[in-house]
Amino acid sequence: MSITEENNMEGRKIVVAVDESEESMYALSWCLGNLLSQNHKPTSTLILLYIRPPLDVNGYLFANDVIATMEKHNSDLTNSVMRRAEAVYKNFNTTVAVEKKVGSGDAKYAICTAVEKLGADILVMGSHDYGFFKRALLGSVSDYCAKHVKCPLVVVKHPKAAKTRDDNLMHL
Repeated sequence: MSITEENNMEGRKIVVAVDESEESMYALSWCLGNLLSQNHKPTSTLILLYIRPPLDVNGYLFANDVIATMEKHNSDLTNSVMRRAEAVYKNFNTTVAVEKKVGSGDAKYAICTAVEKLGADILVMGSHDYGFFKRALLGSVSDYCAKHVKCPLVVVKHPKAAKTRDDNLMHL
């Protein structure tokens, strides 16, 4: 990244999609080290975006205590993800403003909607690096976001995933 590009990152809203995965925490770490380094003035805003899965109980009959337990689990998971993300950004010497946003729904749709509503200048997300079959069955959130967000998207691959894939190819 050139100095001109670095200066253009000042005053920007940078959204990092976080979840419970190691890949998303690595993407956050990469963002802090590469987009929001200590050379930046504290005019950018880092937005940690967590999309929790919807609590879909339509069509099912659950006792109130079961629903309360499921809601508590979602809340505990949200708090856990945000604490992990906070631990990551506290390790960096940055004075950037940090906001935490939580949404609910199918991650690919909810991320795209949130990025637009937040007026993000860039979206950063980790790659789970699914193979062809898993991606075909589960879909790829980053692929969907790449096609639908209106801001630049950086998909960060975890080096361990790339190394494991390369090691597996060498054994063929």
